[in-house]
Amino acid sequence: MKRPFSFAHVTRIAQSTMFLLLAPILLVQARRTARNTPRLDPATGAETGVTTGTAPAFRLLVIGESTAAGVGASAHAEALPGFLADALRHHLRRSVAWSVNGKNGATVRRVITDLVPASNGFSNGFSSNGFSSNGFGPDLVVVTVGINDLIRRRPLKRWAADLSELITALRGRYHHASVVVAGMPPVHRFPAIPQPLRMMLGAQARAMDRIMQEVTHAHGAYHVPMDEGMARDRRLFASDGFHPSPAGYRVWARDLALAVSSPAAYPPWPPAPWPPRSTWPPRHVHPVRSAS
Repeated sequence: MKRPFSFAHVTRIAQSTMFLLLAPILLVQARRTARNTPRLDPATGAETGVTTGTAPAFRLLVIGESTAAGVGASAHAEALPGFLADALRHHLRRSVAWSVNGKNGATVRRVITDLVPASNGFSNGFSSNGFSSNGFGPDLVVVTVGINDLIRRRPLKRWAADLSELITALRGRYHHASVVVAGMPPVHRFPAIPQPLRMMLGAQARAMDRIMQEVTHAHGAYHVPMDEGMARDRRLFASDGFHPSPAGYRVWARDLALAVSSPAAYPPWPPAPWPPRSTWPPRHVHPVRSAS
């Protein structure tokens, strides 16, 4: 007996049919958008920092594509890692040491092969500030990926497989860290992308986000969706109409910090074995909680 078509099957068929019908228009729009969109540089300056607050510092690593690299902001302190560290400091009531490893144009595959092996966590650079320099990794890893896989039309099955491999690699490298994957942005509202290209990319981005949520939960990581309301405020976009502005990074960081700091939002998973207590300072475990 044949299985009946589900709503998802019908939707995929409809999207595929629409794509074929609109393919000539979409191709022209994609080329025109790529040609006319301003090319913004990644953020510059220090790729590590420490907020004020009580010690020991909570350790944050941001890794991923252009939004991790801070495209749309002049410095990392005014992009996602700096604003997220400051927002976490507010929720946790302790200092936050942050580090960033981002690459403009990176796909999930590129993050796996190039960025994860190059991220040495917090083995260097913080001892002068009184924080651990004994090689222990971050308490929290925030991952931003997806846009470049969307642009390159990565098949959904490969997208799911790549995400699985990335989360496995991060959890294997940073055994005691919470891994948070930031959700796909609301591409269907990006001002730099014309219709109907925006509609088609937006539909694909939503499908990728659903897969992202399933994969992260299956691998003991957390998925934090991006608030669609952010895309309604043009001031939250950089001049290219594609990346966040510093104000956009601040709002995004605030939402991420609120999500990962809420015990009700993300129940803990069983932690891996810890190193001997004599070798590590007091720290938060899953989920990230504020001090009482």
